[in-house]
Amino acid sequence: MSDWWSVHCGCSPIIATAIHNGDLVRSSVEEVMTISRDERLREEDPFTEFLIRDVPNRIIFHRSRFEVDLNRARDQAVYVSPEQAWGINVWKTKPGKELVEESLKLHDAYYGMLREFLTEHEKRHGRFVVLDTHSYNHRRDGPDAPHGDPKKMPEINIGTFSMDRDRWAFLIDPFIEKLRALTFCGRSLDVRENISFQGKGEQTRFIHEAFPQNGCAIAIEFKKFFMDEWTGQPDENALKELRALIASVLPVLEERLQPK
Repeated sequence: MSDWWSVHCGCSPIIATAIHNGDLVRSSVEEVMTISRDERLREEDPFTEFLIRDVPNRIIFHRSRFEVDLNRARDQAVYVSPEQAWGINVWKTKPGKELVEESLKLHDAYYGMLREFLTEHEKRHGRFVVLDTHSYNHRRDGPDAPHGDPKKMPEINIGTFSMDRDRWAFLIDPFIEKLRALTFCGRSLDVRENISFQGKGEQTRFIHEAFPQNGCAIAIEFKKFFMDEWTGQPDENALKELRALIASVLPVLEERLQPK
């Protein structure tokens, strides 16, 4: 697939994105990479596209974050050094300026598209919500090592750092309450706010800056309990239940956004 991203449009003020779902890189980038596709996959967010398929408006990015990371500021969006990439040596040799600038064109184009897309939703609906969907690793010490401390790693982490939390409390609080009340595989999920992540990514920052009155961007990080982060193998039943869970919270958001 050569597409940079896919956009699905529906009649709703709810938008979901999966900007780290992709694993593709252009050939000129792959030629100078030393990181393998399996290593890339471990740090990407596979299956996040599947989780949001019931959201009427969806944006899916198909390129790997190792080509360009849309959730970082432009000057940090290409991982030039290992320090930017969890200590991973991404390149055989340091990427040249031309290669980096070509990758940053995607970053520019994406945020140009996003601004136009959200402007249209603002005109149509007034207020809108973006579910900025990600996943995160919790077994970084190896496939046979103990899992990370669950006290520090909720199954669903809601990031609200860049928003005006008081302004959007009428929406965020019932959203979190609904997630906690839903049943996943016969139990409740551990849903907490600003624990392992705070929602400091570029996309939520951009949305709150560009649409300060009407745009609420919620960073949602799913711990990779729905897959084996080392092999990449999914738990298909868990994925289906999580997809249904997201679908179940959409009416809560839409109701709260209705004009009073």
